[in-house]
Amino acid sequence: MPKLPDSGFDRVAPFYDKLARLVYGSSLQKAQLYLLPFVPDKSRVLIIGGGSGWLLQQLILTGKQLDILYLDASPAMLHHAKSKYSQLSFSHSCKVEFRLGTEAALLPHDEFKVIITPFLLDLFPPQRLQQLMQRLSDALASGGQWLFADFWPVQQPARWWQKVLVWGMYTFFGAVSDVEAKELPDYGVYFKQLGLQEVSTKSFYAGFVQAKVFERK
Repeated sequence: MPKLPDSGFDRVAPFYDKLARLVYGSSLQKAQLYLLPFVPDKSRVLIIGGGSGWLLQQLILTGKQLDILYLDASPAMLHHAKSKYSQLSFSHSCKVEFRLGTEAALLPHDEFKVIITPFLLDLFPPQRLQQLMQRLSDALASGGQWLFADFWPVQQPARWWQKVLVWGMYTFFGAVSDVEAKELPDYGVYFKQLGLQEVSTKSFYAGFVQAKVFERK
């Protein structure tokens, strides 16, 4: 079977969450939790690159009535997310669709009030990232919100230990998961090009991890 684009995280799916906690503690989870209050009730939501499904669980636990598309390029990660969802022991009012693929799997009529990219955008080199973000922007409704959680150092240039972490991440995931990026993108340039305005932000892990809310006015 041919390998799917951006599916290299199959190899780390069994231990990815544990590895992230080992390196960053609870910082990555706290950054994602910060974003959840910005999700309006009764909205259509895209989670792309959500991995093993932890964020999906947390979003459902908010008790909001949501129509959620969970899109991931890794069959193994998608399997883990489906498994966690099927094991939920409480009733909820969310509709959840799981879809395998990249942004190319979005349908022409897909439109979302909220798009969440949890630690996804750092994986791609500039040309590929621009293509991805443009497609997501096209699917974001007027007045919609793009909820971003990723590595984005506040201090520029980055501190020495942040540089070491970035080098280690790209070296490891480049070898194990075929990640093509070599350095953190200048995300702000891309969001500005798309006409999205930052309306809220919070820093974690000494500023190395950022949670941001961008809005289409």
